[in-house]
Amino acid sequence: MLTRTTASAKPAEVEKKWLLIDAEGLVVGRLASLIANRLRGKHKPSFTPHVDCGDNIIVINAEKVRFTGRKAQQKIYYRHTGHPGGIKEIRADKVLSGRFPERVLEKAVERMIPSGPLGRQQMRNLRIFAGADHPHGAQEPELLDIAGMNIKNTIGRTGSTVAPAAATDSTKVDA
Repeated sequence: MLTRTTASAKPAEVEKKWLLIDAEGLVVGRLASLIANRLRGKHKPSFTPHVDCGDNIIVINAEKVRFTGRKAQQKIYYRHTGHPGGIKEIRADKVLSGRFPERVLEKAVERMIPSGPLGRQQMRNLRIFAGADHPHGAQEPELLDIAGMNIKNTIGRTGSTVAPAAATDSTKVDA
């Protein structure tokens, strides 16, 4: 009888890569989901749930992320001051146009990562910048093209390569 044991990755054996993502025009939820999977390391065959085996991710242009539908005007973020009756709310478009627009993406990813010490460690591997500049050029991050993975990952693409199919006479059925 053949038996197989599952190989469990040890922290010293994990190979971490540096990835760069340009978030301009990308949908927040889809981007956050892909980032969370990469941070956890679920894209690797050596994924181990109790080890930080994810990659280091740098996100630029976080202020240019997009929401689908009317979520920018309707999505509300709540926080509490700690005092009685101290609940505060702010709309997503106000956060994106405010002082720290990268918090929209940061909170979306944070809510997809498990809470606890391992989740906090994995969130430390995420660096989000509102503009196009970042100080991590020495790590030589490789570009991860999220927009090219699926057409639904972007909104408002200009110069789309996909053209609608034109109906021809051969496809019509005469009655």
